[in-house]
Amino acid sequence: MANIIKHRMAAEMDGEFVLFLIGMRINKPWKIWQWWPVATAMPRMIIELYKKPELGMLHAQTLFAFPNIMVTQYWRSFEALEAYAKAPDKAHLPAWQAFNKAIGSHGDVGIWHETYVIKPGQYENVYNNMPAWGLGVAGQLHEAKGPRASAGKRLKATV
Repeated sequence: MANIIKHRMAAEMDGEFVLFLIGMRINKPWKIWQWWPVATAMPRMIIELYKKPELGMLHAQTLFAFPNIMVTQYWRSFEALEAYAKAPDKAHLPAWQAFNKAIGSHGDVGIWHETYVIKPGQYENVYNNMPAWGLGVAGQLHEAKGPRASAGKRLKATV
């Protein structure tokens, strides 16, 4: 079981970072041959990225809520994320090309992503009775007291 931190914590990141949300939706569950290759492509990418931290991904967490699967990723920069996405020798581009060839827009499997470039002073968070989570894994955890005691103070503390 994960190490539970039994008090309020706040996470901070040095400088700008990227929050990248990516996911898939299984629109036709009985068509396993359509969604299985999509569902198995992301774990290969995450493994590749963890093995090569110089590519820029800081942390990833996967959440399952059938029929949706979502991966929250933290990246050092948008440039690193984009370079990975376009690299022909990395796992993403061949998977993306295979998806477009096999599935495209016929509706059996939905895919999506959202990218947020976050500057200092434009985010805040709090974790209580939690293991390190999300930005708390990608960045640094601090006790949520003093200058980090409230949402407004945490926003100012990240500047």
